[in-house]
Amino acid sequence: MSIASNLREFFSLGALDSRLEPSKSGQDKKQQVIKKGAKPSKWGSFEFKFYYIIFIIAVPLMFKAGMDASNETNPNYPRYERLLSNGWILGRKVDNSDQQYRFFRDNLFLLCLLGVIHVSLRKILTPILSIRKRTYFDLVFGIIFLVGAHGVNVIKISLHLTINYVIGRYIKDKKVAIWTTWIYGVSTLFLNDWYGMNKYGIAFLDQGFKGIIARWDVFYNFTLLRMISYNLDYIEREHNLSKSNVKGGSLVDLNDRERLTAPLPLEDYNVFNYIAYVLYTPLFIAGPILTFNDYIYQSNYQQASSVKDKKRIFIYFLRFVFCLLVMEFILHFMYVVAVSKTKAWDGDTPFQISMLGLFNLNIIWLKLLIPWRLFRLWSLLDGIDPPENMIRCMDNNFSALAFWRAWHRSFNRWVIRYIYVPMGGGGSYRLLNSLLVFSFVAIWHDIELRLLMWGWLIVLFLIPELAATMFFKKYDQEWWYRHLCGLGAVVNIWMMMIANLVGFCLGKDGTLQLISEIFRSVSGISFFIVSSFTLYVGAQVMFELRESERRSGIDVRC
Repeated sequence: MSIASNLREFFSLGALDSRLEPSKSGQDKKQQVIKKGAKPSKWGSFEFKFYYIIFIIAVPLMFKAGMDASNETNPNYPRYERLLSNGWILGRKVDNSDQQYRFFRDNLFLLCLLGVIHVSLRKILTPILSIRKRTYFDLVFGIIFLVGAHGVNVIKISLHLTINYVIGRYIKDKKVAIWTTWIYGVSTLFLNDWYGMNKYGIAFLDQGFKGIIARWDVFYNFTLLRMISYNLDYIEREHNLSKSNVKGGSLVDLNDRERLTAPLPLEDYNVFNYIAYVLYTPLFIAGPILTFNDYIYQSNYQQASSVKDKKRIFIYFLRFVFCLLVMEFILHFMYVVAVSKTKAWDGDTPFQISMLGLFNLNIIWLKLLIPWRLFRLWSLLDGIDPPENMIRCMDNNFSALAFWRAWHRSFNRWVIRYIYVPMGGGGSYRLLNSLLVFSFVAIWHDIELRLLMWGWLIVLFLIPELAATMFFKKYDQEWWYRHLCGLGAVVNIWMMMIANLVGFCLGKDGTLQLISEIFRSVSGISFFIVSSFTLYVGAQVMFELRESERRSGIDVRC
């Protein structure tokens, strides 16, 4: 294997994900079809040599603009300096002001220690106690972990688990059971937001041990996804058995898609497996999200081949460390989170404000990717292979549809399985189904109007891409098609950035100010033109990256 291919394997962000990894067998029919459909390489063409020059100029300028807008040399620095902490790189301060990532960063050592204890205990106790099924260990360890994490608030979590279980198991009408599961599940998001931290009104409970993490409701959203998955998987299995009168099926060598509908015996949907699944410690805090069927199949029937490949797991660990160090570098040299929290961008140029937004989005991507990779690494070492959540770098996206397939992929697959497909999928009501999906996604993230606006903007911005794809797809062999797609990609990228800036970074006010700064002056309009051209160049490079993947036999869908 060449040095270049080794480097590509190491730095590839789609680690241990079969969808982005070519088959080891060069004779695989599907792989050969993909290769045959790929176009010749353009990397050595005059056009792409020009693009390389643009990249060499533009990327350093982007970093410089982000640093100029957020470092101590900026006149607004005194407004956000209080949010900075002492760092460890070259005596610089660190922007540890993001509450979500601060919790992870400050507790990273404890999480790693817990992971080592969990994996070691399973390996030691399984042969000593002759534990026949993995779920037995998961059940006991999960309960102990839950009490340690949330203390007396386990009562509130247990109440939700019990009600959900009763709904799924004892409402016999399929439609009523499904609708009740959804109504109760979504209602709990509002109930927890309004009353989740209310006291019990009983002295010994209110004064009792609240656990290491008193805010139990913060992690409940992921628990809810597992609760719903159990109910819907059970209802589907029970209905299929009663409908077809089939008592079993093959449980050998199922792939990641087949495991979603694995023909498990009905007795596997018992209360002990339910609790073990919901409380599975490596994935309890933030996922990745594994469906009930997949978890039981991997736990008690057959493990995925990837968990036995120690070399690839070690490479995955190295990638995790690399991403962690990249995040530390950005937080020490760009204080963009603190700037966005204090809205300290007065006097900044449109270019600087846009880089504040862009690097904020990159930090959001990294602050999600890093915990998800740690928890997935922990799960892989424990013998369970959940989906990879981030299968493509955030900056390597030009399609809104593909972006959401590659961002929080396990949640995307969960939503498709349990909401999008049951509602009709991509049929006549595709946009309506998408609106329903993103409304749920927004509410699931948080009960805030700005997130609902974000969800609705996403659906609105999907319309041009869907319409253009339907109309122009028939011209995909024309020489100008790639360039037309490049223009469409520019529009897509602007719209995706606007939606995410409103929902997660600058908010409505900051985003409107950015747009205002761009279009109210000659320099702003010049910036818009130059940046749009740069995005066009980036889109062409992304197109060629996809073709390179096809030439390697990789099925490109994102």
